[in-house]
Amino acid sequence: MNPLQKLAGQTAIYGLSSIVGRLLNYLLVPIYTRVFLPADFGVVAELYAYIAFLNVLLTYGMETAFFRYYELTENKNIVYFTGFFSLLTTSFLFLILVLASLPQLASLIRYPQNSEYILYLAFIVAIDAITAIPFAKLRAQNKAKMFALIKLLNIGFNIGFNLFFIVFCPYVVKNFQSSDTIFKIIELFYNRNIGVGYVFIANLIASIFTLLLLLPSIIKVKFEFDKTLWKKMILYALPLLIAGFAGIINETIDRILLKFLLPEDISMTQLGIYSACYKISIIITIFIQAFRFAADPFFFSQEKNKDAKKIYAAVMNYFVMACLIVFLGVMMYIDIVKYFIGKNYYDGLKVVPVLLLANIFLGVYYNLSIWYKLSGKTLYGAYLSIFGACVTLLLNFIWIPVWGYVGAAWATMICYLTMMIASYIIGQKNFKVNYNLKKIGGYFTLALSLFLISKLFSKYSINLKLLLNTAIFILFIVVIICVEKRKRK
Repeated sequence: MNPLQKLAGQTAIYGLSSIVGRLLNYLLVPIYTRVFLPADFGVVAELYAYIAFLNVLLTYGMETAFFRYYELTENKNIVYFTGFFSLLTTSFLFLILVLASLPQLASLIRYPQNSEYILYLAFIVAIDAITAIPFAKLRAQNKAKMFALIKLLNIGFNIGFNLFFIVFCPYVVKNFQSSDTIFKIIELFYNRNIGVGYVFIANLIASIFTLLLLLPSIIKVKFEFDKTLWKKMILYALPLLIAGFAGIINETIDRILLKFLLPEDISMTQLGIYSACYKISIIITIFIQAFRFAADPFFFSQEKNKDAKKIYAAVMNYFVMACLIVFLGVMMYIDIVKYFIGKNYYDGLKVVPVLLLANIFLGVYYNLSIWYKLSGKTLYGAYLSIFGACVTLLLNFIWIPVWGYVGAAWATMICYLTMMIASYIIGQKNFKVNYNLKKIGGYFTLALSLFLISKLFSKYSINLKLLLNTAIFILFIVVIICVEKRKRK
């Protein structure tokens, strides 16, 4: 099979769990933004930012190290068990540390009255870390369908329990008498005072179910821990840990800093509004995530192909085209898309195009990162991410106190733009790939120009505006088809 077709096929399957799953999870956003006030939704956004940090810390680049040595080592089982046992051990140590210092941690992040939140988060990230290598093995063995099935079940459990605790239980408490049987049953499971805590409880239950689904494949593995191999994997992974940790600073630190850099009376409200509008840019993120699930093992598998660099360049072209189509699709229909969040959050819609562009730059950066992964110079990945983290921190500290979440959005975009440019410049010196910059730049220019033109229609009626924006959207797609068709001929 053509390698590009294989990549596209696997991206589609991984995208089933990623895209469908994210879209299903996305359906929770309208519920959250209508049930919770912006300040309460800010709690959810902030604590999930901490989860993102801890996920990187507890997996410490072991997934990528697993892919690297799974391809290079004849004994696949020893690579699998070594990586799995490493994450299992560190996850248990992490849980012990959290349990021993729970009150102090809760006070540190200003949740002294809700230390149970920290406990929920600790178990969620520990279970996610333990299941990381089993999921990576499914990807390495091209078992995309099994991977997608388990991921979808995880998401289904999460959504189901969210709906149960946040929608169904409050409905029963409000509309039934305390003497009713269903009320008495719900009382066994539900405490209205927990509030947003049920978001994390639902996630934890889903993570436990996922671990149980993977357990049969885990217990069948032969116990073979190779200390020498483990050291090699750690040395390969540690720069990726630094890169990943710096990368998560770029992705989520703004949601933590908003709480600490803005006045206390408005910080959580601004955080809630910003996070809700950030969810609208999730469409790009969904595609990038689906692409990365397939691309990581794909790029390694194509390393020995004589036309590998041509394939990488072609992948970049199609990736950018797809991202720009999504960008215009969201912005041309933002008057419809906005109804996915509550009216209390509409003030933040102005940052959506900025965040969409930021995520496109991030996606391009992920494509460019193949040069240091394939050449084994993973330390450069750490350098680039640290550079981006410095840009993010600097701009957030300067702009958030002045512009609030608008400053955070622009800081995110500038960060990913500079990382993308820096990675391209350094990568071309170490692992030259002839990317078609003229075409990529042309598509970017056209997409942004059409977006700016659409802003001229803002005062028109909603129907006329949608009609004109649809024409713009179709025009962009037609241009792409014509250009690519001419190239193919």
